[in-house]
Amino acid sequence: MNTAVRIEAPRPGTRGCNDTPAVPADHVLRERGQREVFCGLTGIVWLHRKIQDAFFLVVGSRTCAHLVQSAAGVMIFAEPRFGTAIIDERDLAGLADANAELDRVVTRLLERRPDIKLLFLVGSCPSEVIKLDLSRAAERLSAQFLPQVRVLNYSGSGIETTFTQGEDACLASLVPGLPAAPADAPASLLVVGALPDVVEDQFARLLQQMGIGPVHFLPARRSSGMPAVGPTTRLLLAQPFLADTARALEARGAERLAAPFPFGAEGTTRWLQAAAQAFGIDLAHFEAVVAAPRERALKALDRQRSALSGKRIFFFPDSQLEVPLARFAARELGMTLVEVGTPYLHRQHLADELALLPPGTMLSEGQDVERQLDRCRAARPDLVVCGLGLANPLEAEGITTKWSIELVFSPVHGYEQAADLAGLFARPLDRRLRLAA
Repeated sequence: MNTAVRIEAPRPGTRGCNDTPAVPADHVLRERGQREVFCGLTGIVWLHRKIQDAFFLVVGSRTCAHLVQSAAGVMIFAEPRFGTAIIDERDLAGLADANAELDRVVTRLLERRPDIKLLFLVGSCPSEVIKLDLSRAAERLSAQFLPQVRVLNYSGSGIETTFTQGEDACLASLVPGLPAAPADAPASLLVVGALPDVVEDQFARLLQQMGIGPVHFLPARRSSGMPAVGPTTRLLLAQPFLADTARALEARGAERLAAPFPFGAEGTTRWLQAAAQAFGIDLAHFEAVVAAPRERALKALDRQRSALSGKRIFFFPDSQLEVPLARFAARELGMTLVEVGTPYLHRQHLADELALLPPGTMLSEGQDVERQLDRCRAARPDLVVCGLGLANPLEAEGITTKWSIELVFSPVHGYEQAADLAGLFARPLDRRLRLAA
């Protein structure tokens, strides 16, 4: 095994990023200026594929419709599980009752699509949408269409959210309606975060082989399969951007298991180990279950390290995946972290990740985009992970970039996807070399 990717805890007396004096004022550079992010509507792109009998109805403008349609890459005639109730000039002028218009659109939609069992009303940022009380509209429409259809609401407004927080808001809206698990029910594991089905199946298989169960996932693939939650529920986050969902589940009695996130061989092993320890699984049995897939992941990563080791990487704040990805890049790919920016640094959920970052890692929270661009230009890193709005200008300046949104859309969790995740970092560098040749 390559010692650079060996699974080991920080040694006593060593310092991780949690206690290194890298940046004054609590070691994190906090910025509150102009930011460059997608809005929370973007989460619909992966959520509509995950919950197979749900529909996401954006209440917004034509711009909202174009954003979701373009990002999803789905033709309208393919009957996707999302759409937009467009607020147009007539509504903005106050010539139409927006609530009556919304009721009409929902009624027409449900008459045409009887397969819909769960309808999300997703708020956006136009002024007339902000004035609408979508929570009351959801209650009114639920009362009208239950038991056939349940109607929920959440905000995907870009004023309030970064793009992955749309998933957090969506899942948090599900929590109040989850069944209650009895106080004397056997302990169960709840994996929280929308994962591609192939990744979910891999995790379910590994957990079953360890003897952990029952295991449930939130969101479930169908609205009728949403899990029960209660004081015997053990909660394992699969995504680092689910603060509101975790808070809502803990209020229902669930206990969160502290762990790094399952990116790369190391993160996946530590994430699974947190579940194994909570359920009293023997260490030897745990090792027997994870040994083969972990070894496959390590061998696959070895093939990527030659292109990435020693390369300098800069993360702009976008998805909240930045800290776990930076840990993976540094510890398993041998990359050097120039700056790790994140929209919001949730210290409790990221404590295990922060402890694994190299001492002296430059962390920034929030964004002042012009200042951060200046730091990036001065550092001239080999690779920049950023949003689409910054990628093209940086590429024009000769700086190689990776779209952060691709790291969210792609299957990157778990052992079998570790090399694919490394490949997302390696491909832009390979492209730059080919263009220069």
